[in-house]
Amino acid sequence: MTDGFAPVAPPDAEARAAAEQRQASLTKPPGSLGRLEDLGNWVAACQGVCPPKQFEQARVVVFAGDHGVARHGVSAFPSEVTAQMVANFRAGGAAVNALAGIAGATVRVVDIAVDADTDPAVSTHKVRRSSGAIDREDALTADEVAAALAAGAAIADEEIDSGADLLVAGDMGIGNTTPATAVIATLAGIEPVRAVGRGTGVDDHGWMRKVAAVRDAMWRARPVARDGVELLRVAGGADIAAMTGFLARAAARRTPVLLDGLIVTAAALVAEDLAAGAANWWVAAHRSTEPAHAEALTKLKLTPVLELDMRLGEGSGALTALPVLRAAVAVLAEMATFADAGVSTAGEVAAVDLQK
Repeated sequence: MTDGFAPVAPPDAEARAAAEQRQASLTKPPGSLGRLEDLGNWVAACQGVCPPKQFEQARVVVFAGDHGVARHGVSAFPSEVTAQMVANFRAGGAAVNALAGIAGATVRVVDIAVDADTDPAVSTHKVRRSSGAIDREDALTADEVAAALAAGAAIADEEIDSGADLLVAGDMGIGNTTPATAVIATLAGIEPVRAVGRGTGVDDHGWMRKVAAVRDAMWRARPVARDGVELLRVAGGADIAAMTGFLARAAARRTPVLLDGLIVTAAALVAEDLAAGAANWWVAAHRSTEPAHAEALTKLKLTPVLELDMRLGEGSGALTALPVLRAAVAVLAEMATFADAGVSTAGEVAAVDLQK
């Protein structure tokens, strides 16, 4: 067990049992709302109460960070875009902002490792300017990975202490699919050619460069593959490490999380490795088109809510799924029971028929 992390207690079993019992009494055939019923039960268990309460302060935190490997042709966009997008998030012009509006969430962006100076309002937890190029050097020093993990935990504390009742981690960083894929492929034991996708839309030559970069990073990370913190230091990055700390702390503080795409799920794999049981507090919002994302979800034993061929990041997939989660809460909390509505159950109808 790595210092600073401990196993995480599961959501409330009694509340889940009460939710399952309530589902059976609602005015619908048992199981007829499918996954909505399971999701509602999960929310009740996380909140420790049945019926569950609708989310009042859903919060997205976008973790921004650059990666040195982006300078080596693994992305279709230049690194300067990361800082530009941080400004766009703050101005409300990104996809995550538009989706947050309809999902009933608010957005915060934090600069963890942007390769530029950003506004002090977002750079309080900054660890460094750009993580290292993982195909030829370590992403971070030992002190930096510790600082990034602590930053993520502190950010989770800030959000939960200010009232957040559902958290979403988003990502922004040109080149970040390369370290995320290297981390997932290392932990899942898969070959780079099976794990590497197109990211921001690289062509065939870009894809081949990306495969080579992931291969080299995995070779460098092989000696530390069994140590989550060391894996983040060698082949991850400050933003991924911060998300790891964020997810682990949210689970430890019994706060549910909607997982987004590839980058966040790479961090989730490490967080579950460091803080066993944390995954019980997460729901996978969607399955992206990145091959490594599907591998990570399989390893975490999480079934995605949506499959919409999304691959943007930012928290966009999680926010698209949030209305579904809200629907699950509404069904469990607001539907009438058979007794309340005076509606006969199938068992009561059968009993009447037998008496005839």
